[in-house]
Amino acid sequence: MTANFSYAARGNETKTKSSRKIEKGLKRLLVIAGIILAAELIWLFVISPFIPFSTIEVQTFAELSRAEVLKVAAIDETSSFMSINVREAQEKLSNIILVESARVTKRFPDKLTISLIPRKAAAVTLASVNGRQTPLFIDRQGVFFKTGDSLSTEAAVLPIISGIENPQVYMQLPASLVPLAEKISVIAGGSPELLSAISEIRIEQKSWEGYDLVLYPVHSSIKVRIENNLTEEILRYMLLMLNVFDRVTPKPQEIDFRSGIGSYKIKGSSL
Repeated sequence: MTANFSYAARGNETKTKSSRKIEKGLKRLLVIAGIILAAELIWLFVISPFIPFSTIEVQTFAELSRAEVLKVAAIDETSSFMSINVREAQEKLSNIILVESARVTKRFPDKLTISLIPRKAAAVTLASVNGRQTPLFIDRQGVFFKTGDSLSTEAAVLPIISGIENPQVYMQLPASLVPLAEKISVIAGGSPELLSAISEIRIEQKSWEGYDLVLYPVHSSIKVRIENNLTEEILRYMLLMLNVFDRVTPKPQEIDFRSGIGSYKIKGSSL
């Protein structure tokens, strides 16, 4: 009995020592793992955000180079996740007249993406630049954003808006005329053939308040006067009326659609 008890005690003691060794080993592993994890967290959240971006992606357009974009946004080879204020960078880029909208996105810890959407011309007007009549492009928001070549393809296919006093880059159409630019853009996207039938849209201010639009068709000498509300329906009706008048003489000088029904005058008599 005594011998058996002695063997059992020794066995228990051996097991206890083994358990202690295992526990110590596990504690050491946990300590090492904790140190490694802490080091990774320090690297990830404390050090990495201050390291310069490894990737800067710039999505721009032909008239604005990557270098110009980065310069305006105040981003260089030393810029990092923590040093760049996204909102400030976007505001700076949005102030570029050629840019309709800008988006700056940071991806933790070291990636940056800049996406720019350029202004797209909806119409042109003619401006005096150095004594020459030069096309001035207008976007769908009514912003005059760049000048161009009168012989360019882009200027040739856009409707001309006239009647604007001293137009210049950075100007914008009056608030009441901004919808005109928007509607021109919509019609150009859906029914470009209707706009191609007009060579000029003249803005004429009314005696009291508001504006009339005088349309000059490409293939007719008859002017068309409408309210400041250009639509596809009005253009289709205008073309239909002009087609009718092309077959009769004498022809009226102007058709008035402001009442919703086309009226016209021929040599003192009106219909």
